[in-house]
Amino acid sequence: MKTTVLPFTSFDDITLWNNLKEGDEKSFSMLFERYYADLVRYGNSLSPYEEKVQDCVQDVFTDIWVYRASLQGSVVVKAYLLSSVRKRIARLFERDHIFRKTTSTDSIAFLLEFSVEHELIDDDYATKEKVIHLNKLLNELPSRQKEALYLRYNQGLTVEQIAEMLDVNYQSASNLLHRGLLSLRKEWKGAFSLFLLLSSSSF
Repeated sequence: MKTTVLPFTSFDDITLWNNLKEGDEKSFSMLFERYYADLVRYGNSLSPYEEKVQDCVQDVFTDIWVYRASLQGSVVVKAYLLSSVRKRIARLFERDHIFRKTTSTDSIAFLLEFSVEHELIDDDYATKEKVIHLNKLLNELPSRQKEALYLRYNQGLTVEQIAEMLDVNYQSASNLLHRGLLSLRKEWKGAFSLFLLLSSSSF
């Protein structure tokens, strides 16, 4: 009986993760290629220094490979990587005396500009105008609310994972999301509906 070998691209995160824990370089490379761009983009939302962000992301992967034998097996890989990048950047800020004597991530400003225009299916002018207005409202939200919305609807993290990343309890993370969405609805009822529609279709 012939055995079908699945391509590496079809392997889920946890399979690749457990393989790299056993020293499989191909699995490690696959995870690197799968998430590098996302992690750099997220890192750039926390720091304006692009080269340092890239170094931080590469350092995260280097540590994963060096300390692979001690890694936990039951992790949500994407959430783990995003959280690791955030912590690495916080340490970078502390080293550069931006945070002075603390490594807390509370003071990190979320710099990413939301842009959901590419999610449009048609060229309808009125719809484009609505999306531009939605982007404006999103980018006027407080930094923590904006980051929580990004992690939830762009990166697909759960409330529990967001709470862990932002070093807050579940209720605080839930409140950040609720207040962000409530602000959108308060400023423009159509923004709330349009944001959820675009999120459900694209994220």
